[in-house]
Amino acid sequence: MLTAFGMAMVVFVFAATLMLTDGLQKTLVETGSPDNVVVIRKGSQSEVQSGVERPQANLVESQPEIATGTDGMRLLVKELVVLISLPKRGSNHPANVVIRGTGAVSLTLRPQVRLIEGRMPRPGSSEIMAGASIARRFQGAGIGEHLRFGMRDWTVVGLFDAGTTGFNSEIWGDVDQLMQAFRRPVYSSILFRLADTDRFDKLKERIENDPRLTLEAKREPRYYLDQSEAMAKFLNILGLTLTVIFSLGAIIGAMITMYASVANRVGEIGTLRALGFQRSSILAAFLAEALLLGLIGGIAGVFCASFMQLITISTMNWQTFSELAFSFRLTVTTVLESLSFSLFMGLAGGLIPALRAGRMSIVDALRES
Repeated sequence: MLTAFGMAMVVFVFAATLMLTDGLQKTLVETGSPDNVVVIRKGSQSEVQSGVERPQANLVESQPEIATGTDGMRLLVKELVVLISLPKRGSNHPANVVIRGTGAVSLTLRPQVRLIEGRMPRPGSSEIMAGASIARRFQGAGIGEHLRFGMRDWTVVGLFDAGTTGFNSEIWGDVDQLMQAFRRPVYSSILFRLADTDRFDKLKERIENDPRLTLEAKREPRYYLDQSEAMAKFLNILGLTLTVIFSLGAIIGAMITMYASVANRVGEIGTLRALGFQRSSILAAFLAEALLLGLIGGIAGVFCASFMQLITISTMNWQTFSELAFSFRLTVTTVLESLSFSLFMGLAGGLIPALRAGRMSIVDALRES
């Protein structure tokens, strides 16, 4: 039981690490739509670091691949993204929050974002709306409350829910008002929908090779996937390092348990050999016992890790340096990888004792008993 418990703890850490990485990537990747294109300055890793001048934005807006809505307007929005520091509810510890200046078609381009309370900010006003995660975790971000940034007071008139996407950790307002408040003469990015997704490569080549533009174009899911790579890599390295250290202890524990099992069952081994059982049968029996021990630990570890899906955590996005809330995510791949890892620990811990049991001669086994 102690050995199985030790293996379960290792599998729990292993599975939780994979779930954390999957949850982070799911949150960011699902933020984007495959029909949308993000245009930022070349060399920029995120919208926060980017700058798109107005003449360049006008050139991008004239591209023929951009889709139009039912009202005949182009499905394109020029956005501003800045960071501010807000105190969290229940404490005075500040954290960075993304402020996004949006336009009239921002919700059309992002169907996963829906208004759940209040109303949309009026254009040209000091009104904002907050993501559900921001409203829960930060002071002054609830509906009807006020925030002060950019040398101006802003009123929260609406709350929106963006599901499991990163937009839940943002505050939205009118782009022109935010540019004035933060004294920003340039946009951070341009977002638009393609009329034909197959023409993306042609559009990308034209934008990036135009000498008047210093911009690059990415499909929106690719852009947000790039945002998760640094953090996901760190989580994987940290988690795997801890898992390797803990798994060595679990393997040693399994080995000790199996050695004790062999020592206590020498007479049984000798009797089985005298009855005609082959060495391979003895070896297989002890290996099966070790694998069963690992499987029990693996199932218990995955079962405990599954409850981590009920937890939502927040951390800093290393690409944007902003607060990002996301949840653990358990997938079939994570379950299979965790169970395979637990079986490997059982096999590694039981192989040497099983070989010792299989190599015992009948006379030696009966004598030692």
